[in-house]
Amino acid sequence: MNGLYIIPILALIILIHEIGHFVAARSVGVVVEEFGIGIPPRIKGWTRNGVIWSLNAIPFGGFVRVLGEDGKNADPGSMNTKSPGQRAFFLAAGSGMNFLLAIVLMVLVIGVQGVSNSNVYIAAVEPGSPAAKAGWKDGDQLVEVAGRSVESTAQVASTARDYGGRPLSVVIERRGATYETIVTPRDNPPENQGPTGVGLSEVFESTISIEAVVAGEAAATAGLQPGDRIVSINERPAADTFVVRSELRRFAGFDVPLVVDRDGQAVDLTIAVPRLKATEDTYRAVGLTAKVQPIFEDVPAAQVIPRGFSEAWSQMQAMIRGIRDLFTGAAPLNQVAGPIGMGQATSEVIEESPLPLWITLAQLSILLSLNIGVLNLLPLPALDGGRLLFVLVEILRGGRRVAPEKEGVVHFVGLVLLLGFMFIVAFFDIDRLRDGRSFLP
Repeated sequence: MNGLYIIPILALIILIHEIGHFVAARSVGVVVEEFGIGIPPRIKGWTRNGVIWSLNAIPFGGFVRVLGEDGKNADPGSMNTKSPGQRAFFLAAGSGMNFLLAIVLMVLVIGVQGVSNSNVYIAAVEPGSPAAKAGWKDGDQLVEVAGRSVESTAQVASTARDYGGRPLSVVIERRGATYETIVTPRDNPPENQGPTGVGLSEVFESTISIEAVVAGEAAATAGLQPGDRIVSINERPAADTFVVRSELRRFAGFDVPLVVDRDGQAVDLTIAVPRLKATEDTYRAVGLTAKVQPIFEDVPAAQVIPRGFSEAWSQMQAMIRGIRDLFTGAAPLNQVAGPIGMGQATSEVIEESPLPLWITLAQLSILLSLNIGVLNLLPLPALDGGRLLFVLVEILRGGRRVAPEKEGVVHFVGLVLLLGFMFIVAFFDIDRLRDGRSFLP
């Protein structure tokens, strides 16, 4: 049911996008004929101040229809009577509002919650892969890639693709010691392996506390109590839940030393970890329930807005690199999702995230708003970016416009291809759900 959150999220993003077009049209004197939520056929419409406000049958989409959109009408208030700059402003305004929404939400999250840091770990290494040859092991933390501090799995994946066929410097941390390694990512890796052949896990820096223990199980026998905070495990600082889980799983069948904070006092304990099945939940196997609380750093008031811009810009750059990789074939097509896939991803993110629900939904909204903003500006027929391309061509031709009939054919063909692509993506989304495969890596 958590997947249904995608409906109001997309509705908000689309509404904001179309408001951008609506306000831009009005500001340059263009007559707005219809403001539609959803894609026709129309379910119901109201006329107010000369504008049809409509609700349409297909809920994923929206539009603003203006006078002269067909390229022929030259009446006062028609889009055709406006300068190239005014038309470009109208076309770009929707994406501009999406970017603004993302920034506002980012500023809100940072101002209220602060900022968190993520750690990136190697969860699995494929035998014979470049990562295996470089000496990487399960549980290693990635610290630096190409001289830059590691902040996310997306950053690591993008850098690895950029360095295809070339040596890449990677600093890893293993049980408190750092090692500089050299790995050469593959240009054409085997399916589902990636350039270096590793599975990555990105987790928030967190505190891990004990909520409950099961009598007679390993946790209770070790002396763990509700309220204990795990400080270290097997002499490794418990910086996040990945460390705790991986150490318990690594030493399944053996005794593992723990240090917990109990009412401000450090308490040394030893837990006898039972043998674990491959898919068994680690905490449940030892008989405990853990509370994972991400660590947030407060941001000074004067830095909240600049930090919001900075974080939104970083996410947009990562998204642009991802789109580039999709078009070049460096990233697999299964990273693309339609509404069904986005619903699945939303459900899985909410289930996995230790963050408050509103933070998780805000972050999803930021990501999708940036995504829709960027995608709409791509120079593809039927998209705002495709129409902007024709405006640019007009400017380069000294004001001579491409014949409306020709431009209309191009956008129509583009729309048909876009709808066909959406159908294919929906098929893959349904196939993923039917097979029970996760959308998340």
